[in-house]
Order: sequence, then structure tokens, then C-alpha cells
Amino acid sequence: MSTPTRVPPEEFDSRLECIREHLAETDADAGIWFGATSIEYLTGFDHIQTERPVILAVTDEEVALTVPRLEVDRVQENPWIDIVAHYDDYPGGEPVRTAIEMFEGLERPIESVAADAEGAPGTMGYQGPALTEFLEVETHRWVSRMRWEKSETEVELIRESAKWANLGHRYLADYTEVGAHPATVSQRASMDASRAMLDALGDQYAPRTRGGGPVHAGYITGEQTRLPHGHTANRRLEAGDAMITGATATVDGYYSELERTMFLGEPTDEQEHYFELMCEAQDIAIDKLGPGVPIAAVDRAVREYVEEQGIADLAQHHVGHNIGLGGHEPPYIDRGWGDHCESEHTTYNSDDAVMQPGHVWTIEPGIYTETDGYRHSDTIAITEDGIEWLTYYPRDLESNIISLE
Repeated sequence: MSTPTRVPPEEFDSRLECIREHLAETDADAGIWFGATSIEYLTGFDHIQTERPVILAVTDEEVALTVPRLEVDRVQENPWIDIVAHYDDYPGGEPVRTAIEMFEGLERPIESVAADAEGAPGTMGYQGPALTEFLEVETHRWVSRMRWEKSETEVELIRESAKWANLGHRYLADYTEVGAHPATVSQRASMDASRAMLDALGDQYAPRTRGGGPVHAGYITGEQTRLPHGHTANRRLEAGDAMITGATATVDGYYSELERTMFLGEPTDEQEHYFELMCEAQDIAIDKLGPGVPIAAVDRAVREYVEEQGIADLAQHHVGHNIGLGGHEPPYIDRGWGDHCESEHTTYNSDDAVMQPGHVWTIEPGIYTETDGYRHSDTIAITEDGIEWLTYYPRDLESNIISLE
């Protein structure tokens, strides 16, 4: 059986059915979404969120979408959207008022809605009226919560992403050499891996990029590695450099995450020491994973380890996060997650504080000294009886040393 590279039609059917079940439990006449990822998740219509809002409405019988005129041609062929309304542009058009007029044309009169926000986000300077000026609005997080547990198909898409990320990472390592600029090495590795992916998948590839390819592989190097979100330095690679890599690929919008700490030439004793500490921290986190495990416990286990090693001040972030249509998705592997679930400011409950089959995690505890950073990241799925590694590039020190010969 071939590996799926697209979300199948029945997946969208089941997602909309689930939404209607949520809707039936409320007094609302419709569910409303402004978030681009949520709209994509429910209907397959992907768009770039700009100053021009897109507004999705789901009732017990219809699915309707308000879009700017420039999106009409892209959405008309979508089989899950029954009604499309459009406005000219923004600020000349009135997105929310157009949506209200669209609601008035639906079979079921809409007086109250359950929405993911009270109005469109202020992306790229958008300022417009909120839905609350026209309707009774109750906010919800239905789609965000649905995305926590991935379906078998979603895990397959992330697994396919990991395969091409691995290839991109291989090219990145192959092309790394003293004197090369990290930006051009990244471009070359990303291009060659993208070419291989597109050639292999052919018409199975779901076009999801604009200009760039579906695979990205790159790194931060030298002193930039001591910053968890460091930049690609404008300096050429030198012998002795530490490098924190990152590779991913988009497969119908789904991502994986692969990161490694590598060295250009033999590492120093200090670099080897911190590398081994980082690997042990990741091992501890991964050994803790499994269905029914408290999410916060994984981060606490790593925290206890770095405290025992006297390097707690070098650990600057939590262990990981969910991944899928978004690079970062909740829930987060953070020692405060359990308390967060019980907070009066969230809609989570005690069941949301533990790992479940279908969760797909990045496991990436990091250590950051004054000169270098150390972080591996692997994408791992929770199964019914354990875990499945989706990324598989070697993690040991020897495999992550690039020879100078």
C-alpha cells in the first residue's frame, strides 16, 4: 500500500461531523472560524492569513465561507464548502458585514454563534468590527483541541515528512565544509532534497509552497548556537564550529522536526561533555513518554536531571511541543502544563494533562553555554502501547562529527 501524501476526503467529512456534534451541545446556531489553520483543517482550503479576513461558518446542514475577491477562484472547487460570499478587498470591502449578510442567506437563521474569536485577528494591520457588534458570540477552542490527537493518516503524513527531512539533513551534512557559508549550504541542501522529493512523489505531491521547495534544511553555527533562536550567522564555517541543525518537509501542510548538534572537526572535551549531557537529557525525556503519562512529568524529569548535573541555568526552555499543521502546537511538554489545565483561564480538564495515542511530540531539551548550544530534536508519536520514532537520523557523537579530511 502506498504512503498517503494528502489528507483523504473522508478525513474532512469526519472533522466536520465532529464539529457538528460540538455544535449540537450548545445553543449556538453556527460555529465560526477566523483562524487560517482551523479553516484548512476543517475544509482543506489553505490560504495565507493577511489583512483580508477569511470567515468560515458551519451549521448543522451547511458550510459557508466569506473570502476576499482574490480567493474566490481558489475556493470555488472545494467540495466541502457549500456557499461562498466575497468582498472586494480591504479596507474597501467590509469582511464582517459581508459574512453577516452571508449568514442571513443560510437555511438556518443565525442569531448566536460559537466562534474561535470575537473578531478577525489584526493581522497586517486589519482593523474591523467584531462579530459581537452583530451577534451573540461564545468563544470556543474546538479545532485546536481536535488537533491534539492525530489520526492514523495524519501520523502517516508526518512520517512522510520525516523521511524527506532526513534526506535534507543528509545533504546538509554532506555539503558542510570549512569555508562554506551556512546560508548557501542550507539553500543547496534544501533544493536538492526538494528536487528528490518532487521527482519521487510526482503528481502525488500536494502543492503547498510558494516559490520555495517542500524540504528545508539549515543550521545556526558557532556562537549563534548558544541562542535557542539564533540567526544564521554571516560568517563562513570554521574548523571546530558547533552547529545546531534543523530539517523539515511539508506534506500536505504537515510538518516533522529533526534537529541535531554537529561539529565541524573533532569536538573539544568541553563540547563532548555537554553533548553527552544533552543526549542523556533527551534519553530521559523519551524514556518517560507513553500513553497516560502526565505531560508535565516529562519536563520535570529533565529538570531534575539538569539540576542534579548542576546545569539548570543552562536549560532555557521546556522539553517539547506537539507538531502537525503547525510547527508549534499545544499541548506543550512543560512542568507547568498540569497546573495550566486546571486553571480557570483555560477550557482544559484533567484528561488533557496526560499523553494520549495520536499525540506527536518534538523532544528537544537544550543546553546553552556561554559559547555553544547543544540540542537534538526528534519527532515521536504516542501509540496505544508505547511510542514510535518518526525521525531517525543518528544521534550519537561520532555520527554528528563532520570530518575535516
